[in-house]
This record gives sequence, structure tokens and C-alpha cells, in this order.
Amino acid sequence: MRNRKLRSLLIIAVLVFTVYFVAPLLFEKLPSFWTDKELKLGLDLQGGMQILLEVDYSELELSVEAKKDAVKTALEIIRNRIDQFGVSEPSIQPIGENRILIQLPGLTNFNRAKELIGKTALLEFKLVAESDQTEEVYKSLDSYLENNYQKYPFLEDLDLVDAAPIVDVLGDEDSLATDEEAENSQLFTALVSSDDAPGRVPFKHINAFKTLLKDEDFIKEIPAGLQLALEKVSKKDPYSARTLYVLHSQAELSGDKLDKASTKIGQGYDPKTSGKPYVSLEFNKEGARIFKTVTGQNIKRRLAIVLDDVVYVAPVIQDKIPSGQAQITGSFSLEEVQDLVIVLESGNLPAPVKVIEERTVGPSMGNDSIRAGVRAALLGLAIVVVFMIIYYGLSGVVAVIALLMNMGFILAVLTSLQGTLTMPGIAGLILTIGMSVDANVIIFERIREELKAGKTVRSAVDAGFSRALVTILDANLTTLITALVLYQFGTGPIKGFAVTLSIGIVGSMFSAIVLAKAIFDGMITNVNRDKLSI
Repeated sequence: MRNRKLRSLLIIAVLVFTVYFVAPLLFEKLPSFWTDKELKLGLDLQGGMQILLEVDYSELELSVEAKKDAVKTALEIIRNRIDQFGVSEPSIQPIGENRILIQLPGLTNFNRAKELIGKTALLEFKLVAESDQTEEVYKSLDSYLENNYQKYPFLEDLDLVDAAPIVDVLGDEDSLATDEEAENSQLFTALVSSDDAPGRVPFKHINAFKTLLKDEDFIKEIPAGLQLALEKVSKKDPYSARTLYVLHSQAELSGDKLDKASTKIGQGYDPKTSGKPYVSLEFNKEGARIFKTVTGQNIKRRLAIVLDDVVYVAPVIQDKIPSGQAQITGSFSLEEVQDLVIVLESGNLPAPVKVIEERTVGPSMGNDSIRAGVRAALLGLAIVVVFMIIYYGLSGVVAVIALLMNMGFILAVLTSLQGTLTMPGIAGLILTIGMSVDANVIIFERIREELKAGKTVRSAVDAGFSRALVTILDANLTTLITALVLYQFGTGPIKGFAVTLSIGIVGSMFSAIVLAKAIFDGMITNVNRDKLSI
């Protein structure tokens, strides 16, 4: 730093950088050319959501290594989804063998985030069963419930006995069937019928229907090769009836052949897509070939697009589609379409994930933390300032200027990197206050020794900075190494502390060695001093 011009340019550059990124923190209205970057606050300061997930591979036959890979894959997929979701500075880290801790600062739509994170996203294209096959399914399940009505007492609570159509069970006038047997003979049809519209499950019957689908004996009665699936819940009217589809259980095409999913807004005059958001799908080469074959062989049949056993749409195939492109259209909001695209693009989770714990942090906790942190920082700063000025006089003022410069430099770097300030980060900031003046104390004590030895002010200042330099570098370098180790092997809050501390160490060396020396040189060069207030 003997080259004064170079040193001056460096100081000016750092000052401009600091002012450019710190000013938005202090002033609301700034010229248009000023940066719009902001210093983000962590979960513990501004509130948000914390979710603890568990990767459930208990039902999968996996080796120990495969289980580790499943957790790593789930971690990356969840990270991709959250990144696309738009949460700023999320914290996603593994905990133990099969758990993942997610912190989402500033998030307000908790339900949407939780649903998006845990979605398994199994995309399948399945043909809708023909009418005779659908009728066969209904008859089989009606017959089963007729003979096993007592096994499902919750059906009584829905008054399905009175709602079920009365038919002659055996088709014979001399039948010995009781009235109750006759009334129960079409229970399934009554369960999945709304206002005499078969195949539309009323909202009040949804839970009963889902309970039946979890019963192995009930599932066995569905003819082989077929399955039941409900359409997705309508966000506009979540209490409306939902269409029940009878599908071929064998998928014609699955999501692993998907090359790209994107959000589109319909153009033109097609009422299905015009002005409406929809999902555009593009398959890879193999997927395009399969899709071409499936659409070519099943013209005028319905092909259901199924995500996690929920039917999103089931359009009629009008013609062969050779391009390998498809659309998921319907009464979707833009948000629904974007969420679906995120899930499809980020891939399938290798194993189901369960929410073990979810916690929301309110803004009141954040405000309290911010106030406590600011009070501690200001109190520590005030004590250091008073001590340095009383003990070192005018030289103490130089140390205070260097200290304030360092604090501004830390905030500027964090803002420029769009980093996140957390409570541990504030702790690192407070620690830096003490470390910043530590270098000045070493230098000032060296200058005092030189002055006592009879040297001139100029010689004492030069010798003080020169001899203290090695000691300052050694002390700060060892601390910097520790901070880097903390960042490398630490998690979450520890990393935040390490980042702030590392920036503070670099800033304190600059302010103490470069900035303070420049101020001293200016004081000595411009004024012929016989004494120095130190």
C-alpha cells in the first residue's frame, strides 16, 4: 500500500461499492439507476415456514446405498421445485438418515408449498374404459356391497339405503330377497351418483368412496385390468361433485418419456384454450413414437391424463398425433398450471415423503428478534466507540471511522450477493465489531512504543503499521480459516454465522490496514505534527 494513488483508488472503489448497496437500506426513494437488490432476512427474522420431511422407503426393497441415493435424489428434486416456486433463500438440508429439513423464509401460501413439495408426480396416460366395461364394474361393485353391506357402517350415515334404486335382485317375481337386500343391491351406484347423474360423486360421499378404495376386499371386486379414479378437485368450487372414471390400469404412456412441460396461454378461437392457461407437453423420441401409436389406434376414445391417480382431463382422441406433443387443458388457474409444470419438470420423487412436522414462524417473532439484534449491535458499537475515543483520543476516532466502514462493507457485500441475514449472522456482525478494533489496538500500541522510543510521529506511524502487519494477518488468517471450516461443514445457522464472520474479517483488515493508514498519512502529511493524540 505504499503506492498512494493505487491505495486511494481502492478506497474510493470500496466506498462507492458500500454506498451503492447500503443506501437502499437507509433511504426509500433513490434515483432509477440505483440497485434494486435488497438484503433478505432469514426465517428467524421475517417469519415463514419450516417443514420436516421423512423419505418413506419402508415398503421398497432397497439396499443401504440405494436408500442413501433415494434421499439424495429426493433432496435435489425438492430443491428444484422450491427454486422454481420462487422462495428466496430457502434452506434445504438432510437430517439424519432419511429426513429433510426445509425452511422457507417469507412464505405466506403454506398449503400450496406443502402440496408442491410432497407431490410424487406420477404422470400417466390411460385409456378410459368402454361403456360396457364401466357397466360391468358398477354391477360387480353393487353386487359386492349388497353382500357385504354390514362391513361398511359408514354407508348407513349417508342414507344410501333409501337413495339406492330398488331392483329385483334375482329378476324373478318369486324371489325370496328381502326388501333390505333389494334396496342395497345398487349401493355403489348410489354412492357415485349425484342428482341422478351416474358417475358424479357428491362431495359428501368422497371420504366414503376413498375409504372403500383403501379396502383390499373391495378392490379385488374391480374386474382385472381396470381401476377407478376421481377427477381433480375444482379450485373454483371444491365442494362440487367429482367425476368418477373407470380406466384401464395399464398406462399407455408415462411421465418418464416426458421431455419438457411448460405453461402456455391459449391463442386463437379454440374455446378450450383461448385466453386460458394450459400445460404444454413434449415427449422424447420414444415417447413421441408411443403417443403416435396410441392416438392412431384409439381414435374417438377418451385418453385420461392422470397425475398421482387423479384424472386432470380426459379428452377424446380426434386424430393421430404424430408430433409427440400434448396439452393438459381444463378449468385451471394460472397458479395451478404453474404448479403442475414445476412438478412435471422437476421429476418424480424416488419414494414417498411424509410431513413429520410443520411449523410457521409469525412476523412478531421476527420483529422481536430484529429489535433484540439491533439493540445488541448498537449497544456493543456504542461501548466500543466510547472506549476507543477515551483511551486513544483522536486516533480512536480514526478507529471508529474504520469500524463504521467495515460494518457498511459487510452489509453491502451481503446485499450485492442477495444474501440472507439471520440471527446467527447478526451474532457474527456483533463479533466483527470487536475484531475490527482489535487490529487498530495492536497498531496503536505499536505506535505508542515507537513514540516512547523517541521516534518522530511520521516514523512512529510507519513503523507501527509495518510491525503490526504480520501479527494482524496471522490473527485474522487463522480466524478466517476457522470461518471457512464452519461454512464447509456447518449447516443452516452455522453457515450464516460463518459467512458474516468471513466478510467481516476481510473488511476489518482492509479498514484497519488500508483505510486507517490512509487517514493517518493525510493527518501527518498535511500538518507538521510534533505530537499525536494516541
